[in-house]
Amino acid sequence: MNKTGEKFKVNNIASKIEKMQKDGNISKAIEICQSAIRQDPTNYELHVRLGDLYLEKHLNIYQPRQYIDEAINEYRIALESDLNSAEIHYKLGITFYHKGEFEKAQNHLGIALEYDEKHYNAHFMTARILARKNRTSEAMAHLKNSLKYGRHKNSRAHYLIFTLLRLNPDKSLIKSFNTYGHLLKAIFKLPFDKAAQKETLAKINSIKFLFVYLKGYYLEKTMNINEATELYTHAIEKAPGYVSLYLWLGNAYRSLGRVNDALNEYRMAIWLDPMNITAYKLLCTMFEEQGDYDSAVEVYKKLIEMNPDDAIYHSNLANIYYLKGDVKTAVSHYQTAIALNPNQSWTSIIAQTLGYIFHESKENYDAAISAYQSATILNPTDIDIYLSLGSAYYDKGDHSNALNTYRLALEIDPNNSRIHCNLGFLLWGKGMIEEAVKEYDKAIQLEPNYDIAYNNLGVIYLDNLGYVQKAIDNLTKAVQCNGRYALAHYNLGRAMAIKGDKIEAARFLQIALDLNTHTNELDENEIKMKIKELFD
Repeated sequence: MNKTGEKFKVNNIASKIEKMQKDGNISKAIEICQSAIRQDPTNYELHVRLGDLYLEKHLNIYQPRQYIDEAINEYRIALESDLNSAEIHYKLGITFYHKGEFEKAQNHLGIALEYDEKHYNAHFMTARILARKNRTSEAMAHLKNSLKYGRHKNSRAHYLIFTLLRLNPDKSLIKSFNTYGHLLKAIFKLPFDKAAQKETLAKINSIKFLFVYLKGYYLEKTMNINEATELYTHAIEKAPGYVSLYLWLGNAYRSLGRVNDALNEYRMAIWLDPMNITAYKLLCTMFEEQGDYDSAVEVYKKLIEMNPDDAIYHSNLANIYYLKGDVKTAVSHYQTAIALNPNQSWTSIIAQTLGYIFHESKENYDAAISAYQSATILNPTDIDIYLSLGSAYYDKGDHSNALNTYRLALEIDPNNSRIHCNLGFLLWGKGMIEEAVKEYDKAIQLEPNYDIAYNNLGVIYLDNLGYVQKAIDNLTKAVQCNGRYALAHYNLGRAMAIKGDKIEAARFLQIALDLNTHTNELDENEIKMKIKELFD
């Protein structure tokens, strides 16, 4: 057959396939294309066409999503015949994007732009990937090129710019006008952008499931959860490619306590849509609730791989590593989260958490102090940070800076009972008994049920001033305020022993011993020794 005949044949097949596509019969179109390839296996245009059909079927919510690898295979076969084809590399980039393999997608899109720097769709898809990674400035550069070369055919680029500009904290009138100007341009250019039309149509199709969502939500709220699971299951049978259904079903199973079923639905959602952030987050939450920290770590690693600049993912992963006992790795991810700094208030909390880890777990007081100081700079009115900083200074033995920190905190909030209590403890440690008593009295005045202040004041009266009855009065208040306070019961037992009331002393010491099995505040042997001494 001559070239004219071959071209006619290809065009004839293409017209048949297009007719099938318009009629919504993708499976029949695939059969026709496969048949043509069997007759002409070296025709790369047919392989490209078949790849397009597989991808379209894969993205169809009324079909099971299982054709992505077939699409990749067809594009690769076509690429062997035309290695320098920007369009085929672009199509491979799209396919890997939908498979969730962003690096491969970006690599093929980059090659497409090397061969054709004016390929506006390749610029757009590159921008979409970069935007997901929070690399906004790089994404904007590609979007400008996409608009430059795509002109009236690039509605999607305008819409993505609109989306990114909305995240900008600058809400001035001029900026807002520019932002919504891109939205209007996206709408205006929609009739000229086929890819945008397909994505818009897919969103419109998803509205059809709004009734399913609302009915399921009502059933769950009225505790008819089994009926909700039946509703979602029936909907999945009709639209096995609609990912949200699997998430709703997973949530319903979770409400029923069917953990494995919920996990399977979340995994299914990820299998269908490897970029579904909601599914990954739900999976992480489930693993954390079940104490399966190793699995949670793997999921968070995947989230970070997809979006390496998301500080919250690094912070959450750090929390899990800390729970696992891997302090070194936890610290590393907390430090990364701080460096990414999404906002000052949030970063202050992370810095405070890091300080706590250094303070409590590693006993690295200088590192803890540094982290707490960073937190105070980010959020200078948070009293909790000053309390932690003062405690770190105290534990380091730097009582002078601890005192200055508490006094600075009192300037911010003079009626904070915890500051007065901490200051009382510091003054007590420095031997300034009279001043310590005043601070504890002030703490109790501000918070009449402050068990720790009552306990510490009672110990001062007992051990430092020798006022046994005053000690008993304050320690009695401490145990009344907190019936599970082992240390206060122990100190009240000591006070009763000094008073000579051995029966009451033994009773309170025994309560302290019982409580201590849960709180581990005291040395168990020391309590037993005190009880033994009462009757020796």
